[in-house]
Amino acid sequence: MSKLIFYCKKVYQFIRSDVWRMTEFELSKTKKLLYRFVRIIILATRGFFRDRLNIRASALTYSILFAVVPMVALIIGIGRGFGVEDLIEKWLQDSFIAQANMIPTVMTFVKRYLETTQGGLFIGIGLAILLYSVINFFMQVEFAFNNIWQVKKPRPIGVQLTMYFSAMLIIPVFIVLSSGISIYLNAILSKTIVYQLYSPFQRFTVNITPYLINWLIFTIMYQVIPNTKVKFKNALIAGILAGSAFQLFQVLYINGQVYLSRYNVVYGSFAAIPLLLLWLQISCLIVLLGAEISYASQNIMSYEYEMDSKNISQRYRNFLILFITYVIVKQFENQKKPYTSFLLSQEYLLPLGLVDQILNKLVETNIITESYCSDRRTKTYQPSFDINQLTVNLLFDKLETYGTTEFLCNKNELLDEFSEKTKKLFDSSDITKYNLLIKDI
Repeated sequence: MSKLIFYCKKVYQFIRSDVWRMTEFELSKTKKLLYRFVRIIILATRGFFRDRLNIRASALTYSILFAVVPMVALIIGIGRGFGVEDLIEKWLQDSFIAQANMIPTVMTFVKRYLETTQGGLFIGIGLAILLYSVINFFMQVEFAFNNIWQVKKPRPIGVQLTMYFSAMLIIPVFIVLSSGISIYLNAILSKTIVYQLYSPFQRFTVNITPYLINWLIFTIMYQVIPNTKVKFKNALIAGILAGSAFQLFQVLYINGQVYLSRYNVVYGSFAAIPLLLLWLQISCLIVLLGAEISYASQNIMSYEYEMDSKNISQRYRNFLILFITYVIVKQFENQKKPYTSFLLSQEYLLPLGLVDQILNKLVETNIITESYCSDRRTKTYQPSFDINQLTVNLLFDKLETYGTTEFLCNKNELLDEFSEKTKKLFDSSDITKYNLLIKDI
């Protein structure tokens, strides 16, 4: 029993701190993959509780319920203009097979919505409500993704509207293309000599296609929606995991409805409503978890030596501040390409998160300045003034005096007297002041 307790403590210690006590540049390829996998799981789990994904999923569920009819109406309205209304309806029925019973009801609402207009064009109050519902839903989704990625600044409203309406125009085109390609391939293959071998392949294709479509859609979401640069490989990892989980959930949901028949006894004809809410809640949770995974996989290096960085001594922090300032100044003096935080971390085997903290502090105190590369997202760092005037004393003086001072309104005689004494003490060049007893000040 004691061995089991010791082993559990060791595993807990590894997960809590030891797994972060090494940079990726120090690991072999095998260990790097293993450590990345463990770190992603830890960060995604931590993000689940930190970002309260369960509550955010509930908020998105409400937004979807409010926007589903106007959104489908807008898609159908656009599709009607191209004469592909029936094709879009069939695609919706096939894509959301887990809610096959709800699709006809939604389509009934949509058709009534469209019948109030001519040619599917909305006017007046109806148009305002439709646009508000759709835009609000997209804004809620973007807000949730930005919160996960810790992005404080959303896109400008003009860019948001352009993206949202572009998405609404692309969806009908995507539906038509995917359906048209499927029909075309079936027609071509039926005329070939391999048609006899096509049936097993077709069954495999039918089984794998929903996963491929989900992977594509989820990857695009994770790369495009956050207002930050998301690397494709990180979006793809999250897209494959979340897309697979989403599809497996659909299968489990469909097969599990037999065991949820008791809802029919309690709710009768309204049983579809709690089941729909359950489906939406879990689906939104899967989408948000995928966003956490994409964030974790891209920002693993920022959490290396996390516990040690939180408990770092002021002396060692000052040493690292001086060192990072030194290498930035030398890079500028030698007229070399400015450093990024990633290059500093990689070249000197420093934790990326700690490097970012120090760089942000140096930028705040106007010791260095940041500028953007051509991609407008990657930051580089250079000295903010003449390096021939930047002394060690000036560096730490700027760091120590940065921020608000003497802000207390309440006057105290002892406090004021002590303030005057310490000012004279600190301004003095006598080195013996550091040996003065505090009680003798």
